[in-house]
Amino acid sequence: MPCYIGLIRKDKDSDFGVDFPDFPGCVSAGATIEEARRMAQEALEMHVGGMAEDGDNLPGPSTLDAIMADCANTDAVAFLVTLPEPAERTVRVNITLPERLLRRIDARARNRSAFFARAAEKALAED
Repeated sequence: MPCYIGLIRKDKDSDFGVDFPDFPGCVSAGATIEEARRMAQEALEMHVGGMAEDGDNLPGPSTLDAIMADCANTDAVAFLVTLPEPAERTVRVNITLPERLLRRIDARARNRSAFFARAAEKALAED
């Protein structure tokens, strides 16, 4: 399973932000370190899924030394995020839900697709 380095950063009066040097534009955040880590996992999986859908190749993971040698990263805390193997192709679906239910989901989840995927996995595991 490939592992990529995520960088956690926090400014005063802000949430914990996460970015991935190997995936520019793939960012996430959380109110706590644990939430930031969890959201970073979801963000990276969705980002890589989109790359796979577009037929893009994944970059090789950078080393910690290479990432931390960049002076822009000296204030960050590095952690590993493991991608499931193989990265599954994502498929767009169209569903119909009551508006009230969708509002409740949106209030709870930062990412609808990830929410539905987790709910489906949980429901299927119960069978």
